[in-house]
Amino acid sequence: MSILGRKNTVETPAAVNPELAALTGDYTIDAAHTTLGFVARHAMVTNVKGKFLDFSGSLHLDGSDPSLSTASLDVKMDSIDTGSADRDGHLKSSDFFKTDEFPTMTFRSTKAEALGGDDYRITGDLEILGTTKPITIDLEFNGAAKDPFGNERVGFEGKAEILRSEWGLTWNAALETGGVLVSDKIKLNFDISAIRNA
Repeated sequence: MSILGRKNTVETPAAVNPELAALTGDYTIDAAHTTLGFVARHAMVTNVKGKFLDFSGSLHLDGSDPSLSTASLDVKMDSIDTGSADRDGHLKSSDFFKTDEFPTMTFRSTKAEALGGDDYRITGDLEILGTTKPITIDLEFNGAAKDPFGNERVGFEGKAEILRSEWGLTWNAALETGGVLVSDKIKLNFDISAIRNA
């Protein structure tokens, strides 16, 4: 029997894309070209979108073994922006984020997985209001490129859902027609550009 006719009883990992392996390294998130956004249901009928404007973060990518990749993010809660100064002020107050007492939200990854193709999943600890809970983020790798300034960039899009009450964000108001003013479920969305460290 030829070697090609043998049944392989050991599952072999898929070959690593050489281009992906070449991206292995440490990266800094480019805040000017990154969006950290969220969506909350308002009054049961519409969505309010917001984002954070001041944050910093880093990535370690391992293209040969994605499970060794890591991510870290620090967000200044005072930088919240929903397009309404009054609403932003309320979100910074003791009803919500208590930004005077808890100025920073943090994320530290604990696990990374390759799901196939350009899809990945990263799990980590999200800290808000001094409470730390796990969160899972689904990511799509958008590609890599060298920009006109010689920076090596990688891009990812991500999404996740959380229940804000799990972090102690419980303020709400009842509606006369039933339901509440602000949804417990919050959708998170990320559009990340990161530059390879020199």
